[in-house]
Amino acid sequence: MIAHPNIIQTSSFGFGSLFAIDDPFTVGPEPTSTLIGNAQGLYVSSSQDHVVFTTVMYTNFAFTSGKFNGSSFSVFSRSSSLDAIHELAIVGGRGALRMAKGFDLTQITFVNLTACNAILECNVTLYHY
Repeated sequence: MIAHPNIIQTSSFGFGSLFAIDDPFTVGPEPTSTLIGNAQGLYVSSSQDHVVFTTVMYTNFAFTSGKFNGSSFSVFSRSSSLDAIHELAIVGGRGALRMAKGFDLTQITFVNLTACNAILECNVTLYHY
């Protein structure tokens, strides 16, 4: 968490809290999988609901090796804890992925709330021009 609202909370999920991420981007969900880049971005807790954790997120997936080295694609979307598979919008890219559009179907494969760690499996479909 990099910022929190200066309000009395009615949500157990910290409505208005802002989080920053800088995570490894790998070929597969295993912790030992080959590193191909990093995922950096922001997300904000965007629901005042007491039961459902909802975020709006922006994440840039940057390749640091392989065919797309130096390129990236960007996700900007809403995500809810009610969804088993999160459908996220791909809204652009740079380098070889300039003007990319598409979607990312993400599911959570591991969570450790104590350590604030999670492993997400992202299945990306990109259309670039």
